[in-house]
Amino acid sequence: MPELLYIHWNVNPEIFHIGPIGIRWYSLLFVSGFIIGWYIFRWFFRREGVPEKLLDPLLYTLLICTIVGARLGHCLFYQPDYYLTSWQGFLEIFQPWKGGLASHGGTIALVIGMIWFARKYGRPNGFDFFWLVDRLVIPICFAGALIRLGNLFNSEIYGDVTTLPWGVIFERNGETEPKHPTQIYEALSYTLLGFALLWLYVKKLDKLNRGTIFGIFFIVLFGMRFLIEFIKEPQVGFEENMVLNMGQLLSIPFIVAGAVVLVWSILKGKPSAVDKPQPPKKEKTASNNVHSVNR
Repeated sequence: MPELLYIHWNVNPEIFHIGPIGIRWYSLLFVSGFIIGWYIFRWFFRREGVPEKLLDPLLYTLLICTIVGARLGHCLFYQPDYYLTSWQGFLEIFQPWKGGLASHGGTIALVIGMIWFARKYGRPNGFDFFWLVDRLVIPICFAGALIRLGNLFNSEIYGDVTTLPWGVIFERNGETEPKHPTQIYEALSYTLLGFALLWLYVKKLDKLNRGTIFGIFFIVLFGMRFLIEFIKEPQVGFEENMVLNMGQLLSIPFIVAGAVVLVWSILKGKPSAVDKPQPPKKEKTASNNVHSVNR
């Protein structure tokens, strides 16, 4: 395959500087995912009659859980020998701008955060945890795609050498051979999944059980992640001699959890739509049954 067909990638990860602060493509795409998610959820709430005042606390919960969970996930799953063996490393856990976020950690934190959010706000507004996450996973697909494009702009998390014509030579990292652009593979798979789940929500909501969309999301997204990891370069040194890398090992529990949730949703059979509160029944009073007599 002639080298001219390969893509030479040498994009600056920084868009511009404001004084000493550099604005990066990754940061812009990361924040854009939350903005898009906010508008999608506003549409969900309006469509199903959920108060829009819940959007702001939901956004804050998502931001905190995503950043904290993803940072802890990277530190604990991928580099515990660095972050937990010295004071310098430990202090860097609280400096996410130095790099290192893991989607599996972010997912765990989001599940915990949504359990809390549903318990605090769900009952008086007719929804529970599974109603919430059935809708949350749709914007997460699009946000995940944007984050993977951010990884592309950072020239990171790419694959092994390939002879395919869309192979990318990441010149900023000193690469001279074309590599699989696994960031694009994941971004495309997440986007397609997002549109498929959105179609289910729009066209089949009245026929779906609560938890079905969430279960499908876990199975398909982490299933794709598991497969794509086979052609990724090792992210950390200890992965080089592993049959399955850390990303694959962490994906397996989510795939299993998705299958369990999907089976549970079928057996439970609870409708996916929001629970509309029923108006209290009026009790008959004695005055309704006793006729007054004028004397």
